Order: sequence, then structure tokens, then C-alpha cells
Amino acid sequence: MRKFRASGLVLFGLLVAVVPLFAHHGITSEFDPTKDITVTGVLTRVEWTNPHIYWYVEVKDESGNVQTWRFQGGPPSMLHRAGFYKSDFKIGEVVTVSAKPAKDGAKLGFGTLIKYADGHKIVMDH
Repeated sequence: MRKFRASGLVLFGLLVAVVPLFAHHGITSEFDPTKDITVTGVLTRVEWTNPHIYWYVEVKDESGNVQTWRFQGGPPSMLHRAGFYKSDFKIGEVVTVSAKPAKDGAKLGFGTLIKYADGHKIVMDH
């Protein structure tokens, strides 16, 4: 009985360790890597979290209505290696974001580039 219990605990431990590896998905499950969009608006919020950062941009449509777009990027560690930090995201400034759009048409994209009015850029390599 003890041997069975120990084997069961080892198996359970392995499953707990391996399952999260299968939970993560590539960008192609949610975004269309064959298309590009460009959105210009005001950067309103940044969520600097693992496993992905998120930032929000308020964009005026043709009728003048404000719509909020959410963009996803890589992990903070990837941006740090590229020399970018949360403080580089300037809340309240106008930005132009290049992204891979959501497959379902939602106001969502996987960001590839953020460009500020003064010309400086944050490049998202994924």
C-alpha cells in the first residue's frame, strides 16, 4: 500500500509540473499572423504582468466615438532584454500601434510596434 501511495504521489507531482507547459498557446490561436493593423490613439493603461504585458489605447472612430483597443505583447523579461521598461510606456501620450489583429474581429491585437509622436519606438519581437 505504501509503495502504491508513493507511486501515486510521484505521478501526481509529474502531472502538476507538466500540465502548465501545455496550457500556454502561440499567438496564432487568437491572432492572425498574416495580417497587420495600425491603430492611433491615446495610451491609457499598461499591465506589466507575466506571461504577457497588455496595454490599452483609446481610439476615436469615424463618428467621433471612443473605442478602447487592447494589445498584448511578450513577457516583461523579453522587453527588458530589448532595453525597454514599464516606464517607457507613456500614459496619456498619442501612440501608433502596429499589431496582428484578433481573428474574431475584436478590438484586440498582438502588438509588434509602438511609435510615439516624437518618433521613438518600442519594438516587440516575438
